[in-house]
Amino acid sequence: MHLAYPAVLSALLFCTGLYGVLARRNAILVLMSVELMLNAVNLNLVAFDVWLSKTAEETLHSGQALTLFTIAIAAAEIGIGLAIVLAVHRNRGTSDIDKLRDTAEGPGPDGSGSDLPDSDALTAEPAEKAEASA
Repeated sequence: MHLAYPAVLSALLFCTGLYGVLARRNAILVLMSVELMLNAVNLNLVAFDVWLSKTAEETLHSGQALTLFTIAIAAAEIGIGLAIVLAVHRNRGTSDIDKLRDTAEGPGPDGSGSDLPDSDALTAEPAEKAEASA
């Protein structure tokens, strides 16, 4: 088998995963797209390992060893990522990436969650000016 077939398949899988990361709004679908990209890298590592083992006399199978490490890292990443997504969904009620604010944003200067001024403050200013002029 030629090296071009798994390399092209790996490139297509990676591009599909990249599109999924950039275009999706749901955090779980973004995590699935990252997993697709990691699997494309795994396919590429194994394909090049098989190709290089045919040319070398001593085979070390370093591509397959790296693939095992990548699978272990991917399992840890999906576990931690899914826990974070579930915690955010539990606290915010949505896993839509566009609707989530940055967690570093704190409350406004008046202690409320919004940056807009209170409606009481807007109506109290003209009354105070009227009393001051009278």
